[in-house]
Amino acid sequence: DVQLQASGGGLVQPGGSLRLSCTASGLSIDDYTIGWFRQAPGKEREAVAFISSRDGSSWYKDYAKGRFTISTDNAKRTALLQMNNLKSTDTAVYFCAVDRRPYAIATYPGAYDYWGQGTLVTVSS
Repeated sequence: DVQLQASGGGLVQPGGSLRLSCTASGLSIDDYTIGWFRQAPGKEREAVAFISSRDGSSWYKDYAKGRFTISTDNAKRTALLQMNNLKSTDTAVYFCAVDRRPYAIATYPGAYDYWGQGTLVTVSS
């Protein structure tokens, strides 16, 4: 079974930084897309950032551009999301996810095959 273990959430002040980590265990394929969605209270789950293990191409939601950086260690089946200059509007539960199709980065939840348990990010003074 494939399991995604996410970590790195927490409480941070506005302008601060956090780094989220997601490790996929039991994932036997070498080419996949891995990334993050988030869901704030009362809102729908939305895309944050994704990266292809095949060629390193990435995609960011507009609000993440310039502040968030996604990277991957393919050998470790791990993705990292470095989040800088955090804002109160970034407060949400962040979910990592894997799509087994590596040739196009999908940005909707239904495309993703495996999900982590979610890690809470709270940005507050």
